[in-house]
Amino acid sequence: MKKQIYYISIAVAICLVIGFLSGFATKASVLDWYPALNKPSFNPPNAVFAPVWSVLYVMMGISAGLVWAKGFHHIWVKTALYHFIFQLLFNALWSIVFFGLKQPFWALVVILTLLILIILTIRWFKVVHTTAAYLLIPYFLWVCFATALNYKIWELN
Repeated sequence: MKKQIYYISIAVAICLVIGFLSGFATKASVLDWYPALNKPSFNPPNAVFAPVWSVLYVMMGISAGLVWAKGFHHIWVKTALYHFIFQLLFNALWSIVFFGLKQPFWALVVILTLLILIILTIRWFKVVHTTAAYLLIPYFLWVCFATALNYKIWELN
């Protein structure tokens, strides 16, 4: 149990740091560029995003920690965690492309890739630890919503 808590703590910290760093790409654009965009009716208020992402990053970290605690020496654990790392990088890349580079179309390409990577991660996590896979479902659903939002913003602008 101590080992599991140790790995979960590290994984949660890594996810939160990635989220925090992604926020730097977002911060300036949220104040000037993003408010000027045409947005769909289902666009939530800006205040919703930070709390939702914080909860999702914690759940992602718990999920990754549960898998990691199974032992990195096992090929399935390595494969699952490699998928997790790739999707986490694409998660951060989306913020850079959408907010930092102000490129909604290319961000849409990134987020579609992210969705595929999340599905693959869930699949591999399920092989290693079923609960870990289920913990990623809210993340997947939120990214589906974010994909629809990204698409509509690109379409409207």
